[in-house]
Formats: sequence, structure tokens, C-alpha cells
Amino acid sequence: MQKDTRRRRDICRFRKGEQDMEISIFDVIGPVMIGPSSSHTAGAARLARTARTIVAEPFHRVRFGLCGSFEKTYRGHGTDRALLAGALGLGTHDERLADALTLAKRAGLEWEFVPDEVEGAHENTVRMTFYTDSGAEREIIGSSLGGGRILITRVDGFEMSFDATAVTLLVQQYDRPGVIRDITRVLAENRINIAVMRLARRARGDLACTVIEADSAVDEAVVREIAGLDNIIHAQVIDCREEEM
Repeated sequence: MQKDTRRRRDICRFRKGEQDMEISIFDVIGPVMIGPSSSHTAGAARLARTARTIVAEPFHRVRFGLCGSFEKTYRGHGTDRALLAGALGLGTHDERLADALTLAKRAGLEWEFVPDEVEGAHENTVRMTFYTDSGAEREIIGSSLGGGRILITRVDGFEMSFDATAVTLLVQQYDRPGVIRDITRVLAENRINIAVMRLARRARGDLACTVIEADSAVDEAVVREIAGLDNIIHAQVIDCREEEM
């Protein structure tokens, strides 16, 4: 039988029951990182770093609500240092990660780690509350899925699902007819292809949040154009791809 030479060499194929499954070799060995654990260290750092990017303004305090195994083993596995490192903007491969507590103190950042529960959440889940210098409180919930992979599941009360591996556009809006049409029109006019789009809303006709994962970069000029549309409250782009390189 002829071999399929088109298959990427970093993909393993195996059979589970009657179903063929594919996994990346990076799901097995994990990312390049400072240890000891891809879930409790690399994933935690990525979660907090992504949350910092979402907050996008200075903050002086962070409260980490730890769920499941995060709460039980966060000191021994270095999850506390990883979360603080991510909040400071350090990547998973940064050697300063081990000194994150000292670096946070030098930066004047206050923090606390407390037990928490998020219904139905993955066992490695954290609720991060950022207290900004402007007086706002921003809450981001996410989970570490293993191998350094993460999933952001809630932002400021809006349920969502994105892993921060693609350019992601977050748009907060009033739930009015035509808003989605206007957003997608601006993206189409700027030749930005939509890979995934999801809408979360608190109630019909109330506030809503659109999450768009794009196939290419989204310039700040495009973000400003979307932010200037009718019924748009806020728009921002989350681009954490540099961390993956």
C-alpha cells in the first residue's frame, strides 16, 4: 500500500475503538516551556497572559480563583508563579517565570490565590479578576487543557470559547438588528476572512458580545472602524500568536 506522503510528520495516527484519531506530537510532548508541568505551568502562564491582553489597560491587583487540581496543587506545580508571570506579560519560555513572585512585588502588583468553583468547568480552571487603575474590574475565566493549550470560556460575564491561537476579534455591542452584518461587512471590505464566529448575549435586545477568529491579522485601523459603527460599545483584537512561535 502506498504511503500517504502528504501527511505532516508531526501528526500521529492511532485507533481508539472503531474510530481513527489524530493527535499532534506537541499534544504528547508539550510546548517549549519552563517546567514543571505543561498544564499547571505553561497553560497557566498562557491563560494569564491572554487575560492581560484582553484587559488591555494598567492594573494594580489580580485575584486568581483556582478550581479543581489548580487549587489543590498550585504551589507544588508552580501554578502561582506561572499565573503571575503571565499577568506580568512573560511568555511560557521566559526563564524569569520562576522569579515571578519577586518580579510582581517589584512591579507593585498585588495578588491573591483563593479556592473557587465554576460549574461544569475543566479541572484546571482559573477565574482571574483584574482591578484596573481606572477603577474597573475585569473577569476572565479560562482552562488549561494540557500540552500548554488553553480555552477562554468567559469574559466579563459573556460565555465564549476561543483558544487564542488565532487572531481573535472581541466586539461588545447592543443586541440590535444589523450589527453583525455591519461588522462582517467591514471585515469583508478589508479582505479579512472569518474562520469562526460566535455570538453571546445576556438577554434578547440587551448587551451582546461577538467573537471572531480570523485567518489573518486585523489592523488597528479596522478595529477602529468597527468600534465606530452604530450600536458598538467596544472592539479589540487579541493576537497572542507571537507566544506560539
